[in-house]
Amino acid sequence: MDLQDYRKKIDSIDTQLLALFQERMEVAAQIAKFKKENNLPVLDAKREREKILSIAESVPENIREYAVSLYSLIFELSRSSQNRLLGETTLLAAQVNEAIQTTEPLFPESAMVACQGVEGAYSQLACDKLFKLANVFYFSTFESVFSAIEKELCRYGVIPLENSTAGSVNAVYDLMMKHNFRIVRSIRLKIDHNLLAKPGTKLSDIKEIYSHEQAISQCSKFLEKMSGVKIIPCENTAVAAKFVAESDRTDIAALSSRSCIKLYGLENLAGDVQDQDNNYTRFICISKNLEIYPGADRTSLMMVVSHEPGSLYKVLSRFYALGINLNKLESRPMPDRDFEFMFYFDIETSIYSPQFIQLIGELQTMSEEFSYLGSYSEVL
Repeated sequence: MDLQDYRKKIDSIDTQLLALFQERMEVAAQIAKFKKENNLPVLDAKREREKILSIAESVPENIREYAVSLYSLIFELSRSSQNRLLGETTLLAAQVNEAIQTTEPLFPESAMVACQGVEGAYSQLACDKLFKLANVFYFSTFESVFSAIEKELCRYGVIPLENSTAGSVNAVYDLMMKHNFRIVRSIRLKIDHNLLAKPGTKLSDIKEIYSHEQAISQCSKFLEKMSGVKIIPCENTAVAAKFVAESDRTDIAALSSRSCIKLYGLENLAGDVQDQDNNYTRFICISKNLEIYPGADRTSLMMVVSHEPGSLYKVLSRFYALGINLNKLESRPMPDRDFEFMFYFDIETSIYSPQFIQLIGELQTMSEEFSYLGSYSEVL
C-alpha cells in the first residue's frame, strides 16, 4: 500500500465516524428532551466517570490517554448541545440581557473618574481618550481606585492591566479577586517613556532615577547603560516626575510621559527610552454597575476550577466547542489557599450571539467560583 491507499482508508473510517457521531448527537438530543420532561440536570458526573473508566479499560495502553481525551471532548460537545436544546436561562444570562436593554446607547462623554497617581499619569492619559470631559480624582493606590468605585465616590475608574513589553500588572489582578466591579470598556495606549530632570541638569549629573516598576522594566536596556545610577521604584511615573520637580536636588531624574515635561516644568534628557517602540499598555475602565454598551464584543471572566486533572481542559474545550476565541488566559495564586489559582479569561465574541449566552451559563456549573466581570468593546 502507498500513501494514497492509506489516506483512502482513513477517509473511509472518517465517514463511518461522522455517521456514528451524528447518530450519537441525535440520541443525546433525545436524552436532553427526557431530562427536561423529568426535571433532571444535564450533567451526570457519576455516569461520565463510569464511562471514562470503561473507555480507558477497553483500549490498549498505548492509546489510552488519546481515547480518554477524545471522549472527554465528545462529552463536552454533547453536554453543550443538550444545554442549547434545553434553552435554559440562568440568572446571569437574565442580568446580561437586562443590562443590554437598560444601558444608554452611547458611552458617556463626561463623568467622575478615579485614577491612580497624580496629574500626568498614564492612567489619566487613557482616561482623556475614553472621555471627552472627565472630572478626574486621583488616588495613591490601585486598591483605593477599586474602593472608590465600590463606595460610589466615582462612577468610573481607569486601571492599567497589562503591558506589551513588561506583561501583566500582577497587583491589579490580585486586587480584582478582592473587589466587586464591572469592566465597561478598555483601551490600548501607546507608552513613550522619557528621562525627565530639572532644567539645566545634564545626563552625566544623574545619580538616581525614579519611576514605577513597570516603567523601569520597560526601559531596562536604557537603564543598564546608566552605570552607577541607583534605580528607585515608586507608585507612579507622574508621581516620580512631580517628586523630581519639587525636590531641591539636581542629580535625580524620572522616567515619565511627555505630558509631564510642561506640566512640572522639567526637561527631557532622553526621549523614547523604552526597550521597544511598539510599547502599549492596556487599561480597563471599571464601574460598580453592570453596563453593556452597543457593540460589546469582548468579555472578561474569572474562575476557580476544582483542583484535579483535566478541570481547566474541560473549560477550554467548552470555548472550542462553541467556536469562541480566547484572547487571554492569566492565572494568579489565591491568597491563603495552597496550590489553588484564580484563572482570568478574555474572550472574543459578540454579546448578541447565542453561543455567548450559552457559554456564561455553562461555565458557572463547571467552576467552584465564577465571576462575570463584564462585556465591552476596546478602544484602539
